[in-house]
Parts: sequence; structure tokens; C-alpha cells
Amino acid sequence: MLDSIDFIARFLFFALVHSLLAMPLVKEKMRRLIGGSLPWYRLTYNLLALAMFGWVMLAWQSTRVLYLVPGVWSLLMQGLQLILLFAMLLCLRQTGLRKFLGTTREDDEQEVLCTSGCHAVVRHPLYLLSLAFFLLNPVMTTRWLTLSALGTVYLLLGARLEERRLLEQFGEAYAQYQQRVPFLFPRLRQGSP
Repeated sequence: MLDSIDFIARFLFFALVHSLLAMPLVKEKMRRLIGGSLPWYRLTYNLLALAMFGWVMLAWQSTRVLYLVPGVWSLLMQGLQLILLFAMLLCLRQTGLRKFLGTTREDDEQEVLCTSGCHAVVRHPLYLLSLAFFLLNPVMTTRWLTLSALGTVYLLLGARLEERRLLEQFGEAYAQYQQRVPFLFPRLRQGSP
């Protein structure tokens, strides 16, 4: 029981730090504190997030297996997970993979509203693909189920906050985009919203 509480506490700490450092207000305060630009902020942010997520995943190593998808079905689910990872990469390339990773100077590129490709299907394709990745794990343990539940809540809250930021940043253009393209789940039939 203590292992699960430790895992949840670590995840919540990761989510708090990750969210705070993503806020434009925090980034601006850091810029003022340093007294200049933050050219490698995104790269540092990503490396810190990766290290912290690794720290989260070190907790609660021994968990109960809830189900194991047998044989070829397990391979099929793992294949679908690989396809999802590839789709995420395509979406990231469309919006700027180097900018997302932080391997380009922060000040070099102006953010552009992307409404085509992956973003013409849903407004938050990376979140949708991540949720599908969680669900398609062929080995469901109590730790993975907990991670999936916490991750789902975190992604949904993050998407809502991102919506507000994008609406502030792009104004009417984003409001029109919200009217045309669904939030997270694609429409089953094409047509006007």
C-alpha cells in the first residue's frame, strides 16, 4: 500500500513541477531573474521532465498483473503502440520537432497556429495518441492502470489549460478553429460541427 502512495505522490509532484515550468508566467519570471533570453529553456525543461518521470517510474516496482493479453493479440497491441508512436512523431514534425525537443534556440522561431494534418482531425492529437498508447498496453498491472488513470486526468487538465493559452495567444483564429475541429476525439462522420 505504501508503494502505491509513494508512486502517486511522485506522479503528482512531477505533474506540479512539469505544469509550473510550462507556464508562460513562470518562464517570464525566470527570464527577468536571469536578465536575458532563455535560449535552451525547452531543452532543459524536457530533460528535467524525463529525469523526473524516470524517478516516478522507479517507484512501485512489484505490482499485481490484472490481465495479460495472450499470444498474437499481445503482438498486435504492441504493433499498434508502435504505430501510435510513429503517428506522434509525424504530428511533432508537423508542428516543429526540433522546437518541441528544445534543440533549436527558443527565440529563433515564432509560434504558429497549426490547423492542418493531425491538427485538422482533433485539436490535441498528441494527447489523444498518448491516451490510446496507455490503453493498448497488453500487460495491465496495478501500476500501469494507476499511471494510465493519473496520466489521463493530467492530459485532460493540461489540454484545457493549453486551450486557454492558445485562445489568449491566437484570439479569433483559435476560436474559429475550436468551432471547426473537435477537442480530443475525432468526429465519426465529416460535416459541419
